[in-house]
Amino acid sequence: MLPAPVERNLRTLGENIRVARKRRKESLATFAQRLQISIPTLRRIEAGDPSVSMAAYATALWALGRVHFLGELANPEADETALLLELRTIKRQP
Repeated sequence: MLPAPVERNLRTLGENIRVARKRRKESLATFAQRLQISIPTLRRIEAGDPSVSMAAYATALWALGRVHFLGELANPEADETALLLELRTIKRQP
């Protein structure tokens, strides 16, 4: 069972992929062929199915010209929680 925010964001990602595909006027069959996946797998991606591999989602983003954002998702420079923990540790040191 996934946390609700994870499920919600996967659904949003899938919906966004579907909208991007439709805006490019690509059919399910054409887009699935470009991704080298089956139409049922593409439907699951567009539904935000968490059992689809991350590689399939990443390939869909690549096909849409959006894969460059993937590497930034867990960028340590943007990790505010880790920064706050480091600052607390530093402040406690003499």
